[in-house]
Amino acid sequence: MEGTITSFRGSVRVKSKNQMLIEVNGVDSKEKAEKLVGKTVTWNTPGKKGNIIKGKISFAHGRNGIVRAIFEKGMPGQSLGTKVKIE
Repeated sequence: MEGTITSFRGSVRVKSKNQMLIEVNGVDSKEKAEKLVGKTVTWNTPGKKGNIIKGKISFAHGRNGIVRAIFEKGMPGQSLGTKVKIE
């Protein structure tokens, strides 16, 4: 399954560095998003090393199928708009 990182989780002034909001392909309701809770998320860093940052889906965000994922360490800004794998 594949998804797209849409934004950092946070308020106007404070952003959470390791929590991201992910839009999952084919998920358009809160009920479908709640079934994904507990699955792992992986993001491949661009570049020669190709490191992998892993996270876990923790909660459904809103009513339109967006999920919140908590990653092991802070995510860079270049991850916004990129694809992630959900297993």
